[in-house]
Amino acid sequence: MTSTPTPSARLRPELGLIGTIALGLGSIVGTGVFVSIGIGAGIAGPAVLVAIAIGALVALCNGLSSAQLAASHPLSGGTYQYGYEYASPAIGFTAGWMFICAKSATAATAAMGLAGYLLNALDQATSITPIALAAVLALTLISLLGINRTNKVNIAIVAATLCSLLAFIVAGTPSALHNLHLTPFLGDQGWSALFHASALMFVAYTGYGRIATLGEEVRQPRKTIPRAIVAVLLISMMLYIGVGAIAIAAVGSEAFYAATMEKAAPLKVIAQNFDAPGVSWILAIGAITAMAGVLLNLILGLSRVLLAMGRRGDMPRALARLNRDQTTPSIAVVVVGLAIAGLVLVGNIETTWSFSAFTILVYYAITNFCALRLPADQRLYPRWIAIVGLVACLGLAFFVERTIWLSGLGLLLLGWCWHRVAQYRMGKA
Repeated sequence: MTSTPTPSARLRPELGLIGTIALGLGSIVGTGVFVSIGIGAGIAGPAVLVAIAIGALVALCNGLSSAQLAASHPLSGGTYQYGYEYASPAIGFTAGWMFICAKSATAATAAMGLAGYLLNALDQATSITPIALAAVLALTLISLLGINRTNKVNIAIVAATLCSLLAFIVAGTPSALHNLHLTPFLGDQGWSALFHASALMFVAYTGYGRIATLGEEVRQPRKTIPRAIVAVLLISMMLYIGVGAIAIAAVGSEAFYAATMEKAAPLKVIAQNFDAPGVSWILAIGAITAMAGVLLNLILGLSRVLLAMGRRGDMPRALARLNRDQTTPSIAVVVVGLAIAGLVLVGNIETTWSFSAFTILVYYAITNFCALRLPADQRLYPRWIAIVGLVACLGLAFFVERTIWLSGLGLLLLGWCWHRVAQYRMGKA
């Protein structure tokens, strides 16, 4: 039996197809391409290119499951809402809790990546933390403006990012063809390393979920959301493979990983080796705007999940309050900003990204489970797509480091305890 959220004002639908695609690209083309490919290269070597493809296939299955769920149930909250609607309150809460854990960690990674690229561009060796915190503050304030004005900023960010990545691919092709650092193709740890890298690369695609999370604000959601998700995944996959192949072939996977961990600005460091003056600066600008776009969209997505959880009483109901224009859950946005800032203070790039991988894979396993329970008249795609997505998510989740998934399970247990307390206080237990 599912519970019904407390009636509250709904957000206005303001996003069309182009705006929705831009929202998805702004969420995907950022931390994944500018940071996580380097982490994956350190784990799987050049085989991270295969991991990119595996991650894309899993993301496509999940994306299609998300698309049909969002099209039939276009409310803020994404899989949190679907879990309540098609499974149970416990599963719905688990999805919301995992999303908050995962995407808060991803947002912190984006903030640190932004700071790393900025400091590298300025040739400064100071701590990334103050700049990362300043970025969180600035983008939290922008998020308070509402989805329509926020997405105009996002479209500009996406345009700058795509141009910089295309410049990297074009400028780096001669160096890549000359050096071809593609052997040994698979790292020392073999297939386990490949699947570990695939789990991390899957996270790099999950920004498409922001489209479903903000489904309440999309016009004609049944038509717009599926088209936008497929378009976003295809564009981002081509970019990832292109950038990853150029970077690894040009300098090798070990140098790629070292630049990621030591400088937090791997693509700019690699671009400095190209015979193309100025491209490293173009890339730095693109990276900074990309990280800003990811962080901005994550703040939006996280605040909408908190909005949905506040409506049902799984989180304090104050989080469900909208601003006067009914365009922004202001309190939820501020809470999200504070949570991300806290993670910036205690985390590092590899740890936060790996933690995000485990928790978001659990989240999308629930998405696929809910898609399997859709009534036949609401289903847009065959059931086997959701089955493949479910199995792949659960399988990849436990290829991350043991300490990471144990910590994730611990946080899941903590969330369930909170949920029971919340239900008891509301008389639901």
